[in-house]
Amino acid sequence: MTALVSAFDANRRLALRDWAGVAAALDAQGWTTLTSLLAPEECDALARLYGKDEGFRSRVIMGKHGFGRGEYRYFAYPLPSLVEALRSALYSRLAPVANRWHEAMGMDVRFPADHSAFIQRCHEAGQTRPTPLLLQYGEGDYNCLHQDVYGAHVFPLQVAILLSEPGKDFDGGEFALTEQRPRMQSRVAVVPLKKGDAVIFAVNSRPVQGARGSYRVNLRHGVSQIRAGHRHTVGIIFHDAA
Repeated sequence: MTALVSAFDANRRLALRDWAGVAAALDAQGWTTLTSLLAPEECDALARLYGKDEGFRSRVIMGKHGFGRGEYRYFAYPLPSLVEALRSALYSRLAPVANRWHEAMGMDVRFPADHSAFIQRCHEAGQTRPTPLLLQYGEGDYNCLHQDVYGAHVFPLQVAILLSEPGKDFDGGEFALTEQRPRMQSRVAVVPLKKGDAVIFAVNSRPVQGARGSYRVNLRHGVSQIRAGHRHTVGIIFHDAA
């Protein structure tokens, strides 16, 4: 299996998933997983890209900015074909959820069915820098709770795919989310992931059904401290950055 999947192959493998179940889980808790989205060899091929100079637009050392410890690199356009194919195919399946969420939260913005049309909207507003990224963590590294917003145009869902095997390549490094509901203490979710698994989650807010209709809750995500080894992740964010 090649690491450079085509758009057709990405669509074909995603077509096998229960997207009604995905939508229901996202509505219920703000996140869900797609197990074995990538094959081990695809994970390894993506992780190896981190050590190459070409194909990236910037490198961020988290400790310099108070983001945590570790580092990540933003891909440049053109994106690796695997990342581009998944970004487009995932977007088209998540756009109906995003539109329904915006309607429930009383937000006027709606999202086109095709990702290229949404990216054009971002670029016309000055958000032209690609946001998909590779993250690399070593022993003692972690990622503080945060939101990946980047500009006025924000798609309310994003995806992270674990490229390393817990218990073999690294220990610790759990993916965690917090949700703050009005007048309540924060709720925490720790998402179990294996190599090749993806987590789909809310970028910054989602609707929750209450006794008087829907209300908006805020979410943040991060990664707990790596106790040993190295951990790689690819992040697929659907809006570009200003």
